[in-house]
Formats: sequence, structure tokens, C-alpha cells
Amino acid sequence: MTGNRLALLLTCYNRKPKTLACLDALFAQILPPEVTFTVYLVDDGCTDGTAEAVGKEYPAVKILQGNGNLFWTGGMALAFREAMAEDYDYYLWINDDTLLYPEAISNLLATSHHLIEEGHLTSIVVGSTRDPETGTFTYGGLVQHRWWHPLRLGKVIPNQTVQRCDTMAGNCVLIPRNVVQVVGNLDSALTHYGADLDYGLRARSQGCTIWVAPGYVGTCSPNPSINRYVNSEDSLGKQWQKMNQPKGLALPDVTLFPIGEWKVLTQRHGGIFWPIYWLLPYRRLIKIFFFGKPQS
Repeated sequence: MTGNRLALLLTCYNRKPKTLACLDALFAQILPPEVTFTVYLVDDGCTDGTAEAVGKEYPAVKILQGNGNLFWTGGMALAFREAMAEDYDYYLWINDDTLLYPEAISNLLATSHHLIEEGHLTSIVVGSTRDPETGTFTYGGLVQHRWWHPLRLGKVIPNQTVQRCDTMAGNCVLIPRNVVQVVGNLDSALTHYGADLDYGLRARSQGCTIWVAPGYVGTCSPNPSINRYVNSEDSLGKQWQKMNQPKGLALPDVTLFPIGEWKVLTQRHGGIFWPIYWLLPYRRLIKIFFFGKPQS
């Protein structure tokens, strides 16, 4: 029989209103009586009083302190590690800017139970989110839709059925204990971007399956990145330095990963042509340097 003890994992940095709204939605979930959960929240050096506000509003939340340099992967990995020590039946990744609908967790669990009954015993379930203003898809399951480039990923738009995918964005992901026993924790070699993609691809390579749950589970706005846009007036060295910060360098349609971290992903998941996939995106930085900033 499938257990129903859940650990809900979040990390935050200086966006108290969003973190509290996320927790409001979590504690308002409509759940069967046998389902219980514990929230693990990493406060990665917040200076806006997030930890104090959470402690006052939700004293049951287990608040873990970061040093301000954990970013998404380090914070989530810390929460994951602490929760794994308690051996939960399920672990739910949640971004603190994701607002779940009241029956979201119940629906994710129901999807997992259905997959187990169908014989998919080591299955990750991905929840899809949409923009609260436009209603369009923002985060969820991803598929490898270019045979010649295994890291060119396309979105899986949810419908009324369970759909298989290859990996996922980490905004809302339900992972059962038996998958965690196989795959382990997030890889801290990927500081802010890519660790969720890597986790899904590692899970698949070790025999697990990944599925998109029916419908949307909540809302999450797309991340703004204009403060990190490339400036063609900067020197190539300065642009390169920006790119190798944990949050990378944003172009209008893509973010360039730090080169060492992108190497980890391509070498691990790109097959024999990984050096080509590794270096290919950075041609755009050279092009911008010589021909100017692209129009957004």
C-alpha cells in the first residue's frame, strides 16, 4: 500500500510576500485525512524578515538557515537532505512563487497511485503551472523533441490525461521514496539552473519514468531576467564574467548558463557529441559582441 507522508520542500531569498502566499496555498490544501505533510523551508540569508514572518504565521514549518549563497539548487538540496533523513513516502518540490490550487497535492498523489497500479513503480509526477494573468503554460514537463540535440527541450502542455515526458522544470514535482532511493539528491555542481533538468534525466537513465499530471496544478509567473540582459557596449570579458555568475546571462529568448555548469549537463546527457552541444550556445555571445545587442 502506498504511504502518504509528504515532505514539502522550498527555498527562498528576500521575497517574503510570495513565500507567505505560497505557504498559504500549501496549508489550504484539501487532502484526505490519511495524508500528512511537513514543510521544509530554507531561508537562504533573507534580510526582509521572511523567517520571522513564517515562524509567526506557520510555526510548524521547519526553517533551515542558508548562508546566502545556496541559490535554488543548494537551498533545495539542503531541504531535500534534511527531509530524506526522516524517510518520507513522497517529496514535493515547490517554488516559493508557485501558488497551488486547493486540490493540487491530492491530484498529484492520485496520479502517482494510478501510475503505480499501472505498473510504473518508480515514477516522478510533474505538476504544470500557468501564468496567473494570461493563463498560458509557464512550467512543467519537458520532452526531447530534437533527435540531433538531446538537450533541446520542448514543453508538454497538460491535458486531461497523464502524459509521459523526459524531464521537468522543478516548480512543482512529486517524487516518491523509491525514486529518491535510486537517484538521490540534486547535484550541487549546478548552482541555480539545470539541476531539475539533470535530476529528471538522471532518473530516466536509471530506469525511472516521468509523467505530467492531468490539468494545471497552480499558477507561477515566468521569471523576469531583464537585469541580466547582455549589453553590447560591455567588453567581451565583462559579458563573459556576467555569464559565469550563478544566474547566467539572459538574452531575450534564452539564458546562457555558466560555462562549467553547462559542461556538466552536456557531458552527462549529450552523448558522443557533447563538446559540440557544450560550446554551441556561446557563439551567440561572440556574435553580440561584434554585431550588437539583439532586439527583445
